[in-house]
Amino acid sequence: MPHAQPRSVLTLGEDLPARYAAVRRLSEALAAPLSDADATIQSMEDASPAKWHLAHTTWFWETFLLRDHADGYALYDENWPFVFNSYYETEGERIARFSRGMLSRPTLSDIVEWRKHVDAAMDGLLGREELAPLIELGLSHEQQHQELLLTDIKHALFQNPLGVKMWDVSAAKAHCSPNDWHSHPGGIARIGHQTDGFAFDNEGPAHRVLLEPFALSSRLVTNGEWDEFIADGGYDTATLWLSDGWGWVRENAIRAPLYWRDDEQFTHAGWQARDPDAPVTHISYFEADAFASWAGHRLPTEFEWEAIARGQEGELPAHDPHGGNQLDDATAPLPRGGGELFGDCWQFTRSGYLPYPRFQPAEGAVGEYNGKFMSGQFVLKGASCATARGHSRASYRNFFYPHQRWQFTGVRLAKDI
Repeated sequence: MPHAQPRSVLTLGEDLPARYAAVRRLSEALAAPLSDADATIQSMEDASPAKWHLAHTTWFWETFLLRDHADGYALYDENWPFVFNSYYETEGERIARFSRGMLSRPTLSDIVEWRKHVDAAMDGLLGREELAPLIELGLSHEQQHQELLLTDIKHALFQNPLGVKMWDVSAAKAHCSPNDWHSHPGGIARIGHQTDGFAFDNEGPAHRVLLEPFALSSRLVTNGEWDEFIADGGYDTATLWLSDGWGWVRENAIRAPLYWRDDEQFTHAGWQARDPDAPVTHISYFEADAFASWAGHRLPTEFEWEAIARGQEGELPAHDPHGGNQLDDATAPLPRGGGELFGDCWQFTRSGYLPYPRFQPAEGAVGEYNGKFMSGQFVLKGASCATARGHSRASYRNFFYPHQRWQFTGVRLAKDI
């Protein structure tokens, strides 16, 4: 597989056409090391093939921008919406989710040609001010699929016993900062999106919450600390686990985070020695909660995390959502530690993914984007090493089911004070 990749970073503050080009370029750069066979496989129902991500994001632009707003535009192929729509019921029937990996055609090169066609057609829309909010949504949507492309292909390549790699790089030595605490005195905090910039509908409306005094750890839990949890019988002690979590551990014979074996872990650069100082990642909510119980602490609520991220309502400096270890270009994403609140791993909270007070989903198909998934999932905050820099913010709400762990997920502990 080729290793040299073009730098395709999205520079903050660029105008919309430049940002559109940068986002689209990065998506293709992430898939560049893959063969057509690599890009076609689907290892589980939660994941999708790499070429499907490239196609689905293109379907989004063609459907919601070109079809609906470009006079005279004709679909590139009238049959493709059926296979590249994801979950938009208002857009009609679609292929079963776990059948995406059966799509040997169109090929990866066919999809790249479609992307070029759509990009050329989009030139005429990027300067239209009334479409800017929808274009912003499309950019954020594609950035989400960049991260999913990376985590989905990692899971697929992990199934190969030959230990294949996308990039030939070695992880830099991780930095484990002292475990200090960000304290908060409690009180009323204002939560949710509060500026004029883009945000998903699930980040609002802004509202007030009452916080009791608490503290949030200044760093993420490390591999070395997780080794201690395992050695102390963490996966064998039922009293540490939620009932559903203990059932999941027993039913699936869970003994360690995903991608661990002996003293190694699987990465986009193949099997590598596991750095004890690097943040632990690829864990479920169940595991995060059990570790917090073992450590004598707890997981934060999403409101506590956001209050710290905002600098305690101006009493302390806010944390930079564009800082830390996030994705800048097409290379192997690897957590490396540090004292930043954002980056390395998405951080589990104990908050269920539910609507905020007065929440109303957007009208039309785009209203299906978030609201209908507010059931049975937990909120994660921050950003990961596979999150495009500039994508996240303090109010951002990621969400996954409690058993899922193929994302770059980690733990930041909280405690009452």
